[in-house]
Amino acid sequence: MSDAPTRLAVVGSGFRAEAFLRVAAAAPDRFEAVVVVARRPERARELEARWSVASVADLSELRGPDSLDFVVNAASAGAAVGIIEQLTAAGHAVLTETPVAPDRPGLERLSELVRQGARIQVAEQYHLEPLVSAQLVIAHSGLLGEVGEAFVSVAHDYHGFSVLRRALGAGFRNATVTARRFDESVQLGPSRYSDPEEARLTTGIRTTAWLDFEGGLRGTYDFDDQQYRSFIRTPTLTIRGTRGELRDDVVRYVDADNQPVTSRIERLAAGGAGNHEGLFARAYVFEGRRVWANGFLRARLSDEELGIAGALAGMAAYVAGGGPELYSVAEAAQDVYLQTVLEQSLRSGRPARSSTQSWAV
Repeated sequence: MSDAPTRLAVVGSGFRAEAFLRVAAAAPDRFEAVVVVARRPERARELEARWSVASVADLSELRGPDSLDFVVNAASAGAAVGIIEQLTAAGHAVLTETPVAPDRPGLERLSELVRQGARIQVAEQYHLEPLVSAQLVIAHSGLLGEVGEAFVSVAHDYHGFSVLRRALGAGFRNATVTARRFDESVQLGPSRYSDPEEARLTTGIRTTAWLDFEGGLRGTYDFDDQQYRSFIRTPTLTIRGTRGELRDDVVRYVDADNQPVTSRIERLAAGGAGNHEGLFARAYVFEGRRVWANGFLRARLSDEELGIAGALAGMAAYVAGGGPELYSVAEAAQDVYLQTVLEQSLRSGRPARSSTQSWAV
């Protein structure tokens, strides 16, 4: 694999497109955003000035696949399938934003492209974020015994299902989904850009779903739509096995001598009191072992941005032939599909059952 930075293009000009540009700029030794596809001239000029990239107004103006390692599609979900079809027809490898497609016909179209040899991966970031990544490593290390239950309240909709399925190792098993949604009053938190200007209540919408998978695996999905930016609604992840339980950063298990052990997942970070290295996470450590290590040391990236950087790096390894699939169209399709089953349960007020889809065969 070459030491040269990965060369990529970004399709789109919104918040998510800019997130990829920001991450690439923070790790210039790893990534080079060469060009952005932005239809509005004024927005294109903004991105050119802010991120030192070229811009084009149309996909047809993109450089060929010989001069780009891959293209990031961060356009709207409604436009995604058509954009991906056009890019792959031109020979580009594509890392596409979530959701991979807005409906089942779109999911099936992309699945067929993959069967025909198109190189498409999906930029699902939550399982790549530092703490969740560390938690999943511990959960599947054997320390907890056979994992059979998980409670996931870390991300919304299909993002949450992506973590839930990985926590359980559920793969493409079918599930019965029983869902409930309700309103709740909650203190208003910060916006994407600033703290709240006044102390007041707002209405949060909480969705909880219980998933009974084939083989006896049980999962609970839970999310409040105020949770991402709230001072008082926090993410939580619990994974239970036959010999132990992981609850956020605390792990309890029974050792080989049948004695109880309680250990913590510890975060190592630079930039604290008396530390002048910079501001960045180093690692998560569990019982003296690094269960997550920052592959982008000294880049000033938040945990969310480290997840995005991990997706870019995983895609780079995949297209170079040196890495496994990052997060396949089939996996992304399954998580979007489970979200539709959840919505079906909400509409009917009864449990809904998933069935095996074409991408899971």
